This record gives sequence, C-alpha cells and structure tokens, in this order.
Amino acid sequence: MRKTKLFGRHRAPKASNGFYADDITEVVGNTPLVRLRRMTSRRDVKAAILVKPEFLNPSGSIKDRMVVYILKKAVESGELRPGGTIVEATSGNTGAAVAMFASANGYQAILTVPDKMSREKVDTLKAFGAEVHICPTDIPADSPESYYETGKRLHRETPGSFWIGQYFNLNNAEAHYRSTGPEIWRQTGGRLDVLVGGIGTGGTISGTARFLKEKKPNIEVVAADPVGSVYYQYHRDGTLVRPRTYQVEGIGEDMLCPSIDFSYIDRIYQVTDEECFLAGRELTRTEGIFVGGSSGAAVHVALKHAAKLEADKTVVVILPDSGAKYISKMYNDDWMKEKGFLN
Repeated sequence: MRKTKLFGRHRAPKASNGFYADDITEVVGNTPLVRLRRMTSRRDVKAAILVKPEFLNPSGSIKDRMVVYILKKAVESGELRPGGTIVEATSGNTGAAVAMFASANGYQAILTVPDKMSREKVDTLKAFGAEVHICPTDIPADSPESYYETGKRLHRETPGSFWIGQYFNLNNAEAHYRSTGPEIWRQTGGRLDVLVGGIGTGGTISGTARFLKEKKPNIEVVAADPVGSVYYQYHRDGTLVRPRTYQVEGIGEDMLCPSIDFSYIDRIYQVTDEECFLAGRELTRTEGIFVGGSSGAAVHVALKHAAKLEADKTVVVILPDSGAKYISKMYNDDWMKEKGFLN
C-alpha cells in the first residue's frame, strides 16, 4: 500500500476538561491541508498545491478565526458586556461568525449586508437569530445608505453596542498572525514557498503573511483581486481607481482598508467573475472540495502562478468558504447562463 505523508490533520482543539469543548467557538481553527491532484495534472503543474478548506470552521468560513479573536478580547476588556449587542457590516461570512458567537454566548447581533449577497447567506444570519439589514451595493462606500455607513449608524443608535469594524480593526490581521500563520507553518514543517489567498478586508492575507515571512522571508505571497476592486491597481502603481460592481462575494473592495498591509504582498493577479466561478465549480467537481467563488479565485491564481514553478515547490492556498452558501448563484446553471458565465 502506498503511504502518503500528511502535512496536517483536522483535530478539535483539546479542551481544558480533556474530552469536550465548552462552547462551539472553542473548535475554531485546526483545518487541514489537502493536496490537489486532478486540477494540477490537467494543467501539467509540477509543484505541490495544498489547499486549506476554511469552510470546516463551525459557521462555515475563515471569518470565525477573526471574529472569535476580536470578540473574546472585547469581552475580556469589558467593551462587550453580558447580554449586549454586536453590530457589524459584512458580506455574509463575518456576519455568520458574529451571529454564531452571539447565539452561543447570549448576545444580540445586528448585521448590515449588501444586496448582492446570496440568499443562502442572508438566511443563515437569520437562522442564528440575527437582525439583518440589506443595503444597496452599487453606491459609494461613504454613502449614508451603504452597508458600511448603515452599520455605523445602527451602532450609534444602539446604546452599549460593540462595533467590530473589520475593515478598520487591526486585530483582524492579528487574529491570523496568531492563528492561521502558525498553523500553516506547523502543518508544512516550514516547507512552503508560496502563499495564495484572496483580498477582502486584507486581514487574512496580511496577518498570515506577516507570520510566515518572519519565519521564512523568501516565502512569496500572491493575492487574487476581482476586476472592479481597487486593490490590484493600487498595489501596482499607487493609483486609486474608481471601483465597479462585480458578482463574486467576499473578496475585493471599493476602498482601501487599514487592515491590509501591502508590504507583505509580493504580487496581485486580477481575476474575472467567470474565472472565479468556473474554477470553484471545477474544484468541486474534480477534487470533491465544495467551495465558493472566492476560493475559486484563489485556486485559479494558484494554478496560474504555479505553472512556472518546479516540482520541489509547495504552494498553500486559503479557501475561505463553502459552496453551500452559493447554491442559488454560481452552482445554479440558469443563474450562470443569465450572467453570461456559461454557454
């Protein structure tokens, strides 16, 4: 029998009592690494591409790491009081993590989301008991009607509430510096050459990259940014372009966020909606890894970047969330055809 060396296994963290977690937030993290086989062989990619399926976190995305880290610190500091209210602007995944934390610990959650979010994401927030406000997408970030500004207004109007502010909160990146980065380093034994991830708030890639580059400065950090977002051009020449609406969720932005540190990112590739969705669907159908469009973006970029790498190189790709959140969109053939992504 052929033996396969595993870089990491999925384990629930050991609880203080030795055999169970005190609440669901204690099982965040410790997601595995899985090697791609069929997608790489189809393209004759020699390098090892290892994906990190963050949808194995309890609310279904990598945002569990950041939200639990920030909210536990807020509880410890007294900023979030017992029975209080948490308010946040979210594209859905952060909101699900907030709503999970709130329901598990006796808090209320008020969440604002842009109207391009999938129905599955909105229904998930409501399932946890959150109050959800849907706001228009195609307006400036500083408009009073945007989901950012609506969230800040609701925070001001809710006495004693705690505002996470993921786009501006530096603890966003710190959570990944303390969690995701060390985990990848441990799972690979330090044997990685490239880290690939999408950019949304920028906290995931900035925090993870900061840790890994401290350990091994020549690790290359590569990011995926959707066409219509502001990051690609700004990283390239410092120009802040006018953002345009795009369909993929959870990555890209229409403003610069303090939570992203461009000094840790070596290269950014632009990706189209079509590339994001088709790569995600291919990953699901050829590797059995059920992902959303932001994961498709990261895998598309990883395969493109790895095409020039030698066989002894290792690429780690962060997969933010599950395809279960997008059944009505990227996995719906009628929707894909309507948007022009399928013939």
